[in-house]
Amino acid sequence: MDFKNNIYRKLCVAVCLVVTMGMFSACGQEQELSLEQETEITSQETTVSEQLQSQPEDETESMPEQTEEVNLPQESSQTQESSQIRDGSIAEQTFEVELSEYDGKVIFVPYMPDDEYPMLHMEIVQDGEVLTTIKGYVPEALEEEEFTSLDAVSFYDVNYDSYTDIVLVQTYGESAFVSVYEGFPKDAGEYNNRFWVRGYLSDRLTEELNRQGEVSVSRLRDFLADGKKNGNFSSYQEAYEMVSRLEGIEYDQSDLEYGLIYFDEDDIPELVVGKNGYYVSLYTYREGRIQLLMDHWAYGAMGNLGYEYAPGKNSLRNYNTDHAGAVLYTTYMAINEDGFLERVAEIVTYNFDDVNQNGMPDENEMASMGLYGVTYVNGVEETANESAAYDVGEYEYILGNMSLEELKERL
Repeated sequence: MDFKNNIYRKLCVAVCLVVTMGMFSACGQEQELSLEQETEITSQETTVSEQLQSQPEDETESMPEQTEEVNLPQESSQTQESSQIRDGSIAEQTFEVELSEYDGKVIFVPYMPDDEYPMLHMEIVQDGEVLTTIKGYVPEALEEEEFTSLDAVSFYDVNYDSYTDIVLVQTYGESAFVSVYEGFPKDAGEYNNRFWVRGYLSDRLTEELNRQGEVSVSRLRDFLADGKKNGNFSSYQEAYEMVSRLEGIEYDQSDLEYGLIYFDEDDIPELVVGKNGYYVSLYTYREGRIQLLMDHWAYGAMGNLGYEYAPGKNSLRNYNTDHAGAVLYTTYMAINEDGFLERVAEIVTYNFDDVNQNGMPDENEMASMGLYGVTYVNGVEETANESAAYDVGEYEYILGNMSLEELKERL
């Protein structure tokens, strides 16, 4: 169950949900120049245009989340960075920043719509190289409107997975909206250096903020987490209530089921959120911080019956089959010291004689189905007894069993 599989599961859930759910003005100057002191995230931001002039005395007051000074580059570095930015960039919202997805500082450069990109788009630049290009998102209802302004940019971990996300507030015509771009870890394979727009979440957040009367990053943070940064929650009860807000805004709250389970050895429960039979998420809480362990992992199809845990023993187990049961995959995972689920063992059992070693039963091998079996643990052939040693006791499925109201009563 490597990262690519997790991304596959996430994208499968997104597709299923879609099917089932049928300039230079920068007028607000609401630039979220914050230092996110979080695990694997240290976001140090300053506009590149500001590097070429002294900062007004009152500018710091307009940035309440900035907790320490940002070190500006020297003169020689300023010239190099400026040369990396092409015509059409939005200088007021161009930032030098450290993101969890990259090593070292990068420059975030948004660009006005042009012939190649009819909507606003962005580039992440480092040492003269464009690391990635991000296409801008516009709600369907505003696609015929003209771009007016990019009002705010913020870099922080929206979904508690410990990877920096990008949040924009844009105005098309006279309508402002939020767009959230989810980041991935550095070792994400083909997803490395990418940001995936969360369109439905963005639309729902915009609707909520419009009801509150203001579409802004500060109002967004207030809504999702009472303005608190991850790491500053006072209890797991408070933290899990914030999670329920995020989950409930992106998915139909009436479909969601919640649960509190004791996955590992401590006395703080983990939070289960999901739609039983379709997908499940799992969150834990440590020292003021929410940590996402399972991000909408899909199940209920493709031979995957769900995810199990051994209460209090820090062990997850998942069975998955292929080729009508001819191949059985058993995965064991545990929370590591950094608070992430980590694979302990991947066991593959072939219930047929795979003569040509292609991993699937061919016509001339079908007669051996059920009469032959071989097991590999992490790629090494093992006996059934050796593979069974990874079981640590009785396992239960990770499922929700409460409504939001029932969860709040328990919290």
